[in-house]
Amino acid sequence: MGQKDIAEKILEAYNDVFSDIVNVLLFNGEQILKENELEDQAPRSAYKADGKYREIERDVAKRWKNGNIRLACIGLENQTESDADMPLRIIGYDGAEYRAQLSHKNHSERYPVVTLVLYYGYEKHWDKPLSLMERLDVPEKFKPFVNDYKVNLFEIAYLREEQAKLFKSDFRVVADYFVQMRTTGTYIGSPEELVHVQETLSLMSVMTGDHRFEAVLSEEDGTKGVVIKTMCDVLDRIEEKGRMEGRMEGRMEEKKEIAIKLHSMNMKDTDIANVVKVSLDLVRKWLGITPA
Repeated sequence: MGQKDIAEKILEAYNDVFSDIVNVLLFNGEQILKENELEDQAPRSAYKADGKYREIERDVAKRWKNGNIRLACIGLENQTESDADMPLRIIGYDGAEYRAQLSHKNHSERYPVVTLVLYYGYEKHWDKPLSLMERLDVPEKFKPFVNDYKVNLFEIAYLREEQAKLFKSDFRVVADYFVQMRTTGTYIGSPEELVHVQETLSLMSVMTGDHRFEAVLSEEDGTKGVVIKTMCDVLDRIEEKGRMEGRMEGRMEEKKEIAIKLHSMNMKDTDIANVVKVSLDLVRKWLGITPA
């Protein structure tokens, strides 16, 4: 399992985040799903093909319960790019859950399956099929007999600002980031405190490709006096780290210039390394010297 998948699942697997996503995207913020009504569902299911059992795996899936009665199964799938085969994938996920219900001895144990696809692209809209009929090349006379199946797609970066503000969990940071990047090309952090700091920053890092979020996370250490509670703290740390790296790069550039000048004065590379206080390998790299 890739690090990207792991990071997505860790944050969204929290009941407060999962219920928040569903309530905002499906019910416009109305608190229909309660976090204490959700139970984890094993994301893997098996099917038989070519005489062998194979597995398919959702990103995150939970069952919604009222006491001992299961009301629905809800799955989340994350996409950073459009996928033409998404309708077929969703059928596979949903069909596996329905097939599992057939194995229940209690015949009243039947409930709907709903899958939400969360698309994080912000440079362009999703541009691939959103239904089975769009994906298949169906002969005209055959169309009345082919059941369609649609994808419940939600483009996070294209949510209205008032929609993004409905999120109450840490997912609000994720939504806010992508909405801001689409609309302004820049990001201004929120002063609201995060509950799942590590998971939120890990998700931000892999979904944006900006590993500075992850770097800030690795530096959060009480012994160093670094405390990350909000996205404002995160951006402050990124800015400070950038300044420090800039100063270090400046000092190294000065050392390089001195090394080149000393080399032009016929000083040995070993002596140059001692003078500028860097490794001999680095001095030789600066000077283009290949070790004998």
